[in-house]
Amino acid sequence: MGIIFTKLWRLFNHQEHKVIIVGLDNAGKTTILYQFSMNEVVHTSPTIGSNVEEIVVNNTHFLMWDIGGQESLRSSWNTYYTNTEFVIIVVDSTDRERISVTKEELYRMLAHEDLKKAGLLIFANKQDVKGCMSVAEISQSLQLTSVKDHQWHIQACCALTGEGLCQGLEWMTSRLRVR
Repeated sequence: MGIIFTKLWRLFNHQEHKVIIVGLDNAGKTTILYQFSMNEVVHTSPTIGSNVEEIVVNNTHFLMWDIGGQESLRSSWNTYYTNTEFVIIVVDSTDRERISVTKEELYRMLAHEDLKKAGLLIFANKQDVKGCMSVAEISQSLQLTSVKDHQWHIQACCALTGEGLCQGLEWMTSRLRVR
């Protein structure tokens, strides 16, 4: 009887987990969101404001907010932080000149009270481009080993092909199980 109850509970208990997807402009945030929702590449223009999609992975519901990354929009990111369980930061692995800006934004977010319990998934996007920064290089540039108050994972990916994206989602769902 207990097993039946558990299965019925899971079937009807669709708890949504809020995720925000952030990163600098042109990092691939919207492309990743639509790979998750439609499993295809959608040609996008710069996001002004946000896009939102519900993504279901093994009966786990994620409400994903893709937030515009232009410099003028970054100051409004904090309006999305309330009840956020995961932050996905998309890094353009080819953009060596702005990795320090990504680092500044990352630590500004991690210091925010509303994100103190949020898990952190870093997608090192555009790994298909020759000469891009490796996951190790990005990790070192962002000083991820100094992040002690948040569970984090960095994942190589290519938004255009979807490579590496499932592994990131699997990490998020595994974090929900250990709570």
